Amino acid sequence: MKRILVTGGAGFIGSHLCERLLNEGNEVVCLDNYFTGSKRNIIHLMDNHYFEVVRHDVTHPYFIEVDEIYNLACPASPVHYQYNPIKTIKTSVMGAINMLGLAKRIRAKILQASTSEVYGDPLVHPQTEDYWGNVNPIGVRSCYDEGKRCAESLFVNYERQNGVRIKIIRIFNTYGPRMHPQDGRVVSNFIVQALKGEDITIFGDGKQTRSFQYVDDLVEGMIRMMDTRDEFEGPVNIGNPNEFTMLELANEVLRLTNSKSKLVFLPLPEDDPTQRKPDISLAKKELNGWEPEIQLAEGLKKTIDYFDNLLREGI
Repeated sequence: MKRILVTGGAGFIGSHLCERLLNEGNEVVCLDNYFTGSKRNIIHLMDNHYFEVVRHDVTHPYFIEVDEIYNLACPASPVHYQYNPIKTIKTSVMGAINMLGLAKRIRAKILQASTSEVYGDPLVHPQTEDYWGNVNPIGVRSCYDEGKRCAESLFVNYERQNGVRIKIIRIFNTYGPRMHPQDGRVVSNFIVQALKGEDITIFGDGKQTRSFQYVDDLVEGMIRMMDTRDEFEGPVNIGNPNEFTMLELANEVLRLTNSKSKLVFLPLPEDDPTQRKPDISLAKKELNGWEPEIQLAEGLKKTIDYFDNLLREGI
C-alpha cells in the first residue's frame, strides 16, 4: 500500500484518479478547495477508510507524509480559468512550488498534470513533445497556457537542482462522467444542449479539430507514467490521436441523444486553436504499450448517460 496525495482530487479527472488508486489498494489523500471540484464527485468514496479529504488551496503550503503526489489542482476549462486569471496563474505556479517543495522535503515522487495548451495554436501537426509551441503570452488564455508552461519549467529545475523525482504529462482534451455541466468545454456543452433541446453552439465554422480522450484512458496513462523508471521524466503526451471536427462531434452527439437541436454558429474566441492532435509514439514506447482503448461513440454514450441523470435530478 502506498500513501498518495492527489491535489484537485475532487475535480473531474482527480475524482476518477482517486477512485482508481483506492481500488488498487492505496491510501489516498484528496486535496481540493472546491473552486471547480465538487464533493458530489467523491461522495461515493467517503466510506472508504483509506480515503481522506482535506479542504485546502495549493497556493498555500501543505505538509504531509506521502509516497507519491499527483498535482492536478487548477481550473482547466476556459470559462473557469478566465474567471479569475490571476488566481489561475497562482494556482499553476505557486501550487507547483508548494508541491515540489513538499516532494523535496519528504522525498516523494511527483507527477505534474500539464496540458496540450502548452502547444498553443500549433504550427506543427500532430504535436510531438519536442515542439515548443505557439502561445500568445498576453492573450486571454495565457493565464492557463503560460501558467502550465512555467509549472513544467519549475518541475524540471527542481529535478536538476534538487534531485526531485518528477513526471510530466501533457493532457489532451479529456471527457467523461463528472465533467462540470457548465464548464464551457465542447463535449459537455454539446451534450447538455442536446439533452435540453437547446441550440448547439459551434464557435467558428466548425471545421477546427480536436482529439477526444475518455477519462479512464487518461487515468491509466497517468498511473503508468508514475510507475515508469526514474530516468524517464517526460513530458509525454496523453491523448487520443483520433481527430474530429466540431461539426462531426456535434452530429455524433445529436445522433446518440436523438436530439432535434439545431446548430448555431458563433464567432471563434480569441486564441482558440484551429487543430489539436497528439503524437503518442513516446507514450506507447515508455508507458508499457499504453494507448487509448475507448473510442468516441462508446465514451460519449457513458457521458450522455451521466448528464442525462444529472438533468433528471435537476442539477
